[in-house]
Amino acid sequence: MLWFLVAVPLVAGASLLVAGHAADRVAALLGVTVAAVTGVLAIVAAVTRPAVSVPLLAGMPAGLAVDGLSAVLVVTVAAVLIAVLVFAAGEFGSARFHGLMLVFAAAMLVTVTARDLVVLLMAWEVMGACSYALIGFHWRERRPAVSGAVAFLTTRAADLGMYFAAGAALAGGVGGLSLAGLPGAAGGWRDAIAAGLVLAAVGKSAQLPFSFWLSRAMDGPSPVSALLHSATMVAAGAYLLLRIEPLLAATGWAATVVAWAGAITALALGAVAVAQRDLKQVLAASTCSQIGFMVLAAGVSGVAAGTGQLVAHAATKSLLFLVAGAWLIALDTRDLERLRGAARRFPFLGTVFTIGALALAGVPPLSIWVTKDAVLTAALADSPALYAVGLAAALVSGAYVGRVLAILWLPAEPGPGRPLSALLLGPLPVLAAAAALLGLGGLPGPRRSFEGLVGSAEPASGWAELLVSGVIAIAGVLAAAAWTRSRSLAGTAVLAGWFGLEGFARRFVAVPALRFGTALARFDDRVVDGGVRAAAATGAALGRLADTRIEWSVDGVVRGVARATAALGRLASRPQTGRLHQYYAQAAVGLGVLAILLIILNVR
Repeated sequence: MLWFLVAVPLVAGASLLVAGHAADRVAALLGVTVAAVTGVLAIVAAVTRPAVSVPLLAGMPAGLAVDGLSAVLVVTVAAVLIAVLVFAAGEFGSARFHGLMLVFAAAMLVTVTARDLVVLLMAWEVMGACSYALIGFHWRERRPAVSGAVAFLTTRAADLGMYFAAGAALAGGVGGLSLAGLPGAAGGWRDAIAAGLVLAAVGKSAQLPFSFWLSRAMDGPSPVSALLHSATMVAAGAYLLLRIEPLLAATGWAATVVAWAGAITALALGAVAVAQRDLKQVLAASTCSQIGFMVLAAGVSGVAAGTGQLVAHAATKSLLFLVAGAWLIALDTRDLERLRGAARRFPFLGTVFTIGALALAGVPPLSIWVTKDAVLTAALADSPALYAVGLAAALVSGAYVGRVLAILWLPAEPGPGRPLSALLLGPLPVLAAAAALLGLGGLPGPRRSFEGLVGSAEPASGWAELLVSGVIAIAGVLAAAAWTRSRSLAGTAVLAGWFGLEGFARRFVAVPALRFGTALARFDDRVVDGGVRAAAATGAALGRLADTRIEWSVDGVVRGVARATAALGRLASRPQTGRLHQYYAQAAVGLGVLAILLIILNVR
């Protein structure tokens, strides 16, 4: 069963890629069908918990297995894949597109079921290659092609950490490179393994300082963004950290580093989202921020909380990206200013987007309210400082959601727009229901069952903690929405009485968040991106120097050798006259010279 779960999307996707344009007519139907079959197989695998292993090298088997953690993930990946490919069927008929999406999903399924570093590395590499091809899907346009290369090179640089970890695991005596055996590595090798895996995971999940690549990934098609940002690629790094939580805890330092990396990213990238003017860029920055809560959970031993956050975020973010893609098709824009009033013009899209956005902010009783609070509870048990940063990040989440919703629901003049097909709209209510209801499993009652499934007992959130995080989220949403609408409507008196919050919100929440986010966005553009551009320019300059100096010198040596050889050849050809008496004369002279040399040597 487990082989079929991986092989069905992998073989179907590879077949579509090989067939190329010849399969364009059936690509969409085949993609959706294969995704549905994969979904059924994922449910069966989650129930039966299969495990398989084959010999790869001597003493190093390659193994896949489904346990409680991976059972949740395989179902999540398959479900999001179905929704995304149904949506994409209304827009993309390319066999290359559907083939890459299926292979991408197969690599993620291998990632979440891998039981050793060898198999994990294979899937990790395939994911990186597919993400490069999908982000740069419109490769004839310069920007998507360059953005795909930026994403690929950035994540590949971080992926070197996994190779380093695999080498350290071999040196540290981890038999078969088993993930379960990593905490038992000898001596300092355990620290080296942890460092390498943390680097790889943080890079793949676009956490600071690698977050800039995810912004460039927005140049890919909307269905790619929906899959990449929700259940694959970016989620893979968070999943890996949750999987190796025992290793992080065993080192004594890695868990702390991971927890603070996640908390700082959640706060900083949430602030960046507040300042964005492009809807997909808001969602990209929010992805980094929300993934930060999962990373934080891995650092404070909150495996169940982080897994719940991952699942709820997958449903929510895939919904939001697909709605953003629908608006892009209908209105041909991602600019928030030009999307003013889009929710009023497309009420169905506006309603489902609002559900997803409020869930993303952590507004009660929607899903991420519960899962985010579970992460914060685990953080509080570990460090009050981490809890404080997490609460601030939750407030900022409400701020960027409130700002976006206020713009989308503003009154606007009606304008032209393209009609949307049923295939585009079909998955959205299902994802909206999931975004609203998935958090029920994290309430104080059902939570214990979920913890038993994942195999992690953690401090339980009480109703008081849930109330605090819910109020924080609502305050952030209302504050930013009131400030945004009052600016857009020239301070209309209707908004002045919103819970008496408008003045407080403007001074203490919305304005500071916007200024902080703008400053971070400038820092990202000028320092982080600037560093990447400077590195590229330095490489190009060194290449030109090598071309003008080193290559010139090497070429000069080669040309000199060639000229000397040609001259010797001309000299050697002069005696070749064809006259026999001249050959005898030359031989006599040569023998005479040889005789003189022998006499001199004997005398000495």
